Amino acid sequence: MSGILQQVYERLWKAYGPQHWWPGDGPFEVIVGAVLTQNTSWKNVERAIRNLRDAGLMTPRRLARTPLPELEELIRPAGYYRIKARRLRNLLELIVKRYGGSLEQMFSTPMDVLREELLAVQGVGPETADSILLYAGNLPTFVVDAYTHRVLARHGWIGFDADYYQIKEYFEDQLEPDVQLFNEYHALLVRVGHLHCRRQPKCNGCPLEEMLPEGGPLTPES
Repeated sequence: MSGILQQVYERLWKAYGPQHWWPGDGPFEVIVGAVLTQNTSWKNVERAIRNLRDAGLMTPRRLARTPLPELEELIRPAGYYRIKARRLRNLLELIVKRYGGSLEQMFSTPMDVLREELLAVQGVGPETADSILLYAGNLPTFVVDAYTHRVLARHGWIGFDADYYQIKEYFEDQLEPDVQLFNEYHALLVRVGHLHCRRQPKCNGCPLEEMLPEGGPLTPES
C-alpha cells in the first residue's frame, strides 16, 4: 500500500474500526440491495428487502417470475420503484438465463468477463457492477462512489474532473488486490464521507483533517 493511501486507511480504521459491510443476508440479498440502493438511503432499501423476504421471493428464479406490478409494489419503499423494478428484472434475466439462477456459477466466471456482462445490463452502472462483484461475489474490484471522489478531490489527491475509472485505477494501482481490504477501505470512505465529507464539508474532527492542503479543503474552482 502506498504512503498516502496507507495513511488514509490507518486513520480511518483507527477512528471507526471494521464496518461489517455489505449489510445483507447472503449474496443474493446483496445483489438486490446494490440495485435498490441507487439514489436512496439504506434504511429504505432494508424496508423493500424485508417486503421481498416476507413474500418468500429472495431467490433469483422466484423474483424473476414475480409479475412486474407486484414487484414494483414490494420495492416501493426504496423509491423510483418502477425504474428499479425493471432494472432488477434486467439483472435477473442475466442471472437466470445465462447462469441458470446459480450465483456460484456466475461468480466463478472470470471477473473481467462478468463485469462486462453486468455493465451490459440496462440500469447497471460501474458502481453497481463493482458492488455486486466485491460484496456479493467476493471478487477484488474497488468500488468508487461520490464520497470517494469527494474525499480524494478535496485533499488534492485526484482532480475534481477525475472519472470513475480514473479513481478506481488510483486505488487498484496502489493496493494489493485483496477483497477484505477493498471491502473495508470503501466502507470506511463511505463512513467518513457520511459524517464529514458532505456537500458542505464538516472538517472539524475528521480523521483526515490533518491531511488537508494548507487553507482547507479544495474546491472545483481552486
